[in-house]
Amino acid sequence: MTAVALIFSCMPAIAQEQKEKEKSLEEKCEDEADRLQNVLKLEDWQVFYVDSILKHDYAALKADYDELQKSRVANSTLYELARDKWMEKIDLAYQKIFTPEQWAKYLKQGAGREIKAREKRRLKAQEATEATQEKGKKSKKK
Repeated sequence: MTAVALIFSCMPAIAQEQKEKEKSLEEKCEDEADRLQNVLKLEDWQVFYVDSILKHDYAALKADYDELQKSRVANSTLYELARDKWMEKIDLAYQKIFTPEQWAKYLKQGAGREIKAREKRRLKAQEATEATQEKGKKSKKK
């Protein structure tokens, strides 16, 4: 009886999750623009730009993902690099349209941690590339 009650109590949450999964890319972008408007107190023109930036860059990210998938790439690092590239472009565009106060608040909302994590991944990938190049140079000398 308790298990049945638990299942029925979870049904609205599951239905809500499925509804969110069904949202289109445009709807998700509009929701994020609305969220940022409320959190950062954006002006209407800023919301327009945020929405436009998100729709363009998320569509481009999806195209990159589709291309990787079409090429049957299984390396999750390549997907992460594609995501990082487009998230960085979004942040650079935001920085141009947000006031310094809005930008600071945006960073405090979690974007600062994301930017640091992207930078850390970029440096790690760069070091790995340099190490691979060094190995290649050493093997050619032999």
